[in-house]
Amino acid sequence: MDGLSRAVGVLRACQALGVSRATLYRRRRPRACAQVVRRQQPPERALTATERAAVLDVLHSERFVDQAPAEVFARLLDDEQRYLCSIRTMYRLLAANQEVRERRNQRRHPAHPKPVLVARAPNQVWTWDITKLRGPAKWVVYYLYVLLDLFSRYVVGWMVAERESAALAERLIRESCAKQGVRRDQLVAHSDRGSPMTSGTVTMLYALLGITPSYSRPRVSNDNPYSESQFRTLKYHPDFPERFDSAVHARSFSGGFFRWYNTEHHHLGLALLTPEVVHYGRAREVLAGRQEILDLAYARHPERFVRGRPRVPEPPSEVWINRPGSGVVLPGPETDAHRSPRTSAIDPGG
Repeated sequence: MDGLSRAVGVLRACQALGVSRATLYRRRRPRACAQVVRRQQPPERALTATERAAVLDVLHSERFVDQAPAEVFARLLDDEQRYLCSIRTMYRLLAANQEVRERRNQRRHPAHPKPVLVARAPNQVWTWDITKLRGPAKWVVYYLYVLLDLFSRYVVGWMVAERESAALAERLIRESCAKQGVRRDQLVAHSDRGSPMTSGTVTMLYALLGITPSYSRPRVSNDNPYSESQFRTLKYHPDFPERFDSAVHARSFSGGFFRWYNTEHHHLGLALLTPEVVHYGRAREVLAGRQEILDLAYARHPERFVRGRPRVPEPPSEVWINRPGSGVVLPGPETDAHRSPRTSAIDPGG
């Protein structure tokens, strides 16, 4: 390369070889090992360790302990005709010792860990949320409470009310747990940080029933994605009205919707099984029946299946919120997925 560049010039040599001139000059430059070593050494103008200690002693002295570095700098110049270092250097030394902070008491927001939830069977993790349904007038809304099983997407409980209330949420959770036969220390309940979710009433119920609470991080919209997705399915349903005439109308529509959602809606995330089939342990039976039909179709026309014998897709063996590997994992124990549905005072949507 060097000989060619001397013969025809650097520009033409680079064009002929398909190399940029910047790459050539970078490769010609000697390795700056000595420069790296010099960068690791403190600059000559930096204070020595003894000088830094002397500045900190002055800042910590009884005379200046409550004074700002600018005040200390000015007083040393005027009263003692001393110059130790610049104001910025004083701040830098204090910051290195973690001694720079707001003098007034400030509210410190706690660090909220990312929730990492894993469900490997029904009734291990429930997610729940509340959404608004528009009423007959602009200022009238109804509140739809929905409890969703993470593993099966089965709506285990729902309620329409005219207000957000911790007492109503507590009642819905308690009756849904009784309906599903949830045992102590079996369930994780995940929600956002709305006032009904974090209320003392609901927190006491969690402690009483042995439910592990889990909450989304503040202002993080994708920490409760399954409840949000279920609300989208609700509001994009073809029969979802623009407004509800009354709370009775909202309850009537919700009852029909959740019966359809649980028993008829073939969920893409469940290998086109319905939430009820997965929740109550009938997935193997349904998948076996589908496989028999596909086997018959393959036996009649194998040439139509260019990839060989078709196989029914399997539903996921575990479902998670935030990919496992970081955060606090709160899985519940294995549960019995073969219980029969029962009725509840608050319609569970089954």
